[in-house]
Parts: sequence; C-alpha cells; structure tokens
Amino acid sequence: MDGQDAGRRRVTTVDLSDFDVPGRGRGIVDVFQWRYLLRLLIRKGTATRYRNSALGWTWSYVKPLIQFLVYWLIMGFIFGMDRGLENYPVYLFSGFIAVNFFNEAFGNATTAIVDNRALVKKIYLPRELFPIAAVWVAFVHFLPQVAILLVVCLLSGWLPSFAALGAALLGMLILGAASLGLGLFFAGLNVRFRDAQNFVEILRMLATWASPVLYTWTLVQDRLPEWFLYVYMVNPITIAVEYFHYAFWQPTVPGESFHGFPPHFEYYTGGAIVVCIAFLVAGQLVFRRFERTFAQDL
Repeated sequence: MDGQDAGRRRVTTVDLSDFDVPGRGRGIVDVFQWRYLLRLLIRKGTATRYRNSALGWTWSYVKPLIQFLVYWLIMGFIFGMDRGLENYPVYLFSGFIAVNFFNEAFGNATTAIVDNRALVKKIYLPRELFPIAAVWVAFVHFLPQVAILLVVCLLSGWLPSFAALGAALLGMLILGAASLGLGLFFAGLNVRFRDAQNFVEILRMLATWASPVLYTWTLVQDRLPEWFLYVYMVNPITIAVEYFHYAFWQPTVPGESFHGFPPHFEYYTGGAIVVCIAFLVAGQLVFRRFERTFAQDL
C-alpha cells in the first residue's frame, strides 16, 4: 500500500503547465507560430475562388471594371463630376479599388469561420487564422486592380515617387487593419447570430458613399456642419482613400487641380490609426468570447 500511495503522490506532482486548455489559445499571437498553415489557407483561398470557372482570374479584372464603368457613367456623365474634377476617371478608380479591397476583406473575414466549419469542428487550431487568411486572399485579388490602375496612371503621365509609394502602402495597411478588426468582431458574432452577416452587407454598401470616392472631401466641408467633417475624416476608409488619391491621382493632374488634404490631416491620420487599433482590440475580445462555443454553434 505504501508503494501505491507513493505512486499516487508522484502522479499528482506532474507538471502540466506546458499543456494548453483545449480550444483556447493566445489569439492573434498564436498565428505567428502557425505561419505554415496560414500560407496553406491563403493558397487554398486563392486557388479555389475561381475553381471550375471558364474565365478564372479574369473575373478579378472584369468585375471591378464593370462596377467602375457604372459609377463613372452615373457620377461622371449624368451628375457632371467628370467636368468638375480634373482626370476624374483616375480619381474615381483609385478610391474605388481602395474601398473594394476593404469590402472584400471585411466580407470574407466575417464569413471565414462559417465557411471553414468542417475544420473548426474537427481539430483545434487558432481560429484567428481564418479571418487573417481571408484578408490576405482579398489583398491578393486586390493586386490585379492595382495593376490596371498603374497602367492607366502611367498613360496619364504618372511617375513613381517615394512619397506616393509610401502613401499607398500606408493606405493599404490602414484598410487591412480596419477590415481585420471589424472582420474578427463580426466573424465571432456571425457564428451564433447569422444576422451579423446581413448587417455587414449594409456596412459594405455604405462604405463607398461614406468616403470620398465618388465626390471630394471639399463637398463635405462646404455642405455639412464643421463637426461632421471631424467625424468623417477619422473614418479609416476616408483616410486610406485620400492617401490613394495622393499616390495615384495627384501626380496626374496640374498642381492647382489637386484640392490637397484637409487641414490637420496628420491628426486625422493619427485618429484613424487609433480607431483601427480599437477595432483590432474589440474584434479580438469579441472573437475570443464567442470562440468557446464555435464547434457547438456550427
């Protein structure tokens, strides 16, 4: 009996600190340790998007071009914006692809857990991998649109500069952070409450109109109260669109045609970055809150 008691005491002193609680991790931090799986998910997302499609990747060019032509026809010719703004097609398309990137990344991240329910229910892995992979896949499909924009800009006399490239990169980072933060937030909600996906569709629809894509920020300044401009300019999508305009549209127009940035634009940029950080923190907290019951809810 003494030997059995000693055995029991030895068992109870086993160090279990290296074992994780099943189904729980450290959030986004764990993604860095699962980089190989993240690459596989990105590769899978890009490879299967147009599977069994006759045109394949051509759709990445065709769909945004058709949307752009519709907006150009309505806003440019019917409402006369083409006459009031120099090189309006480049202005429109540079802002349009920025919003397209946000909308696709946000939408894909929101449905990432539901779309990968088979993996989520069978094995444990950091669930944040799926929204992050969705944002990366959206970025990959965003690149063909950038290529079209660059061709148009080069034909319009655009020359690359460090300032332009830095502005475009900062705009992309802001869009990526905002879409990931909101995507994590709604991805967690969407597993239990599928109404979240419908609400996201409304936000995506409003994104184009809530940023200076079809119009200029000066119209907001001239026709709405001053306080509204402050709120409007803290919107991360607005800031990113203006950086895209600076990177691609501004070098193709005469200096006097560029309306410039709003006063104190650097403070607005800082505010937008703070908003993105808030989105990421809130998104991670909500995601982890609902993560505990993903398998049951799916």
